[in-house]
Amino acid sequence: MESANDAASAFEILTHRSPNGHGDNLHKRTTDVEVLDSQLNSSEAEEVDPPKTLWQKIAKRAKWERHNYYDEPAKNWGEKVIRFLEVHQHKRASSKRSENIVESFLFNDDLAPVEAGRRVWDWKQYVFFWISGSFNVNTWQISATGMQLGLNWWQTWICIWIGYIAVALYVVINSRIGNFYHIAFPISSRIAYGIYFSLWIVLNRVVMGCVWYSVQTYIGSQTVQLMLKSIFGTDLETRIPNTMNTQNITTFEFMCFMLFWAAQLPALWFPPQTLRYLFTLKSIITPFAAFGFLIWTLKKADGHLALGSLTVIHPKGSVLGWNFVISIMSALDNFATLILNAPDFSRFARTKHSSIYSQLIILPLMYAIISIIGILVTSAAYTIYGVNYWSPLDVLGRFLDHQTAGNRGGVFMIALCFGIAQLGTNIASNSISVGTDMTAIFPKFINIRRGGYICAAISLAICPWNLMASSSKFTTALSAYAVFLSSISGVVCADYYVVRKGLIKLQHCYTNRPNSLYMYGTRFGTNWRAVLAYVLGIVPNFPGFLGSVGVSIPENAMRVYYLNYFVGFLISFLLYSTFCYFSPVPGMPEGVSYFDFSQWFEKWTEVENFVEQRKRFEVDGVDVDDEDFTDELSSTMEENYKTTEKV
Repeated sequence: MESANDAASAFEILTHRSPNGHGDNLHKRTTDVEVLDSQLNSSEAEEVDPPKTLWQKIAKRAKWERHNYYDEPAKNWGEKVIRFLEVHQHKRASSKRSENIVESFLFNDDLAPVEAGRRVWDWKQYVFFWISGSFNVNTWQISATGMQLGLNWWQTWICIWIGYIAVALYVVINSRIGNFYHIAFPISSRIAYGIYFSLWIVLNRVVMGCVWYSVQTYIGSQTVQLMLKSIFGTDLETRIPNTMNTQNITTFEFMCFMLFWAAQLPALWFPPQTLRYLFTLKSIITPFAAFGFLIWTLKKADGHLALGSLTVIHPKGSVLGWNFVISIMSALDNFATLILNAPDFSRFARTKHSSIYSQLIILPLMYAIISIIGILVTSAAYTIYGVNYWSPLDVLGRFLDHQTAGNRGGVFMIALCFGIAQLGTNIASNSISVGTDMTAIFPKFINIRRGGYICAAISLAICPWNLMASSSKFTTALSAYAVFLSSISGVVCADYYVVRKGLIKLQHCYTNRPNSLYMYGTRFGTNWRAVLAYVLGIVPNFPGFLGSVGVSIPENAMRVYYLNYFVGFLISFLLYSTFCYFSPVPGMPEGVSYFDFSQWFEKWTEVENFVEQRKRFEVDGVDVDDEDFTDELSSTMEENYKTTEKV
């Protein structure tokens, strides 16, 4: 054990420097290592010839050079290219320049617990987040779904309230693990599903996020269409020859799609913690546009509203009841991805309650306000044009039928504000989440920023104009999200609230040590209970999913599918809790009855020294939360250990 301590001390010296540029005062140092460490610090502190001109700065950034004193020079051009492309981790667990693929997957800068310096979101930031998130075209479309199904205005609004109250509850219960332990969704999924099977869970979220990013980009492109039409005339679609071989999009519309897609690219550069400024800006601009649009529409309708059903079919009895259910579920289906990755944002919470009560109150309130605006605009537009418009942008486009300067200027300004709203929503809700998830899949070459750009590139292949061709197709796409994501969320929540009762050991989330808690006793790092509950949670909804795409199935199966999110979440939640009762998982609270919820083990965790603690855990097998815990070295750390001994 003495030699292990010597190696651990050398290991920490070689791989860590405190923020002030000096190594920690460890108990065991050799003279040679101290000299080497001081040389390293002095070489980093003083730059011999700093770049002066812009060209010199660009050349310095582009130059393939060693990132620290211990790196060996590249041997060939292939290695230079690899070094240029790989992500350099600052919170490294290795004395090498860059860890191997497995080690970088286990622990990297983007997935590390968020230290206090980056936890800058208080309750006001979460309020701004949901204010800015609610003011977007997609919210208006969801609110109009009930009116497309034959519900009147007040029935639709009740559905909105019920749906978004349920959303707020789901968001809050999924946020707690990120709020208290400062970890992102890819890490929280490791706890329930296992270190390695979590890759499949994260991949599901990445695919859904890319699809949703594409859909939101297409909605944003419609604001670009309106802006261009307000400037150059409403006949742009005919003046620009249509060469697209589909009835769902024209060449003009595709051009606008590419313009909005390109406009989002600069915003992908900024890190997540700086997004609070975007939320603040958006929450100031977009409400004026929304209320201005409502007032303008009511003025054009002379204050007359169509308050009854806006369809030729007036549902009654069970049909009305199930349409009511579908309208409620549209809100939940719309939020399926954000519910799952709530920890991605709650991990930046400044206090224990920053992301809890603020989201619980502001989320249903703001979405209900925006939805009633959408309902009133749709009702007023029906009295003017006799059409039950699903999207507010369609109503705004009709205002250009009369080419007056006031109409053109008003449409341009409102469309511009809606475009900003779409951009902010897409960046905050999709690209950042997808980027975070991709860092869990291939972190050696992908960080959050690169993941966002990869998401943008993939979105081009989604063809969202086919999904958005009608409200029924859009609702079907939303339901497909819920089928797969609801059961994932059910397992994660059951594991945290019922099985572990808030007890999480962070060191075990970032290791593949054979006997660590979340490897579940196998080299495959998979919790079979979670996998089985996840699959079985999908099964009841799957026949209805097939029915929604045209396969003939019984009506009762479709009705189960109408309740997709509740069904998937509840079944997976109950099954996983049952499996763990009969086959307990590692890391459950000791000395506590399975059904005893009077004791709660969730705690606010400080992670300022997490990197050092993880090094100690990997080399010595010492967990700061359990001093008696020892184990053999993880497979990815053995090589680092040997390298350190040689140095």
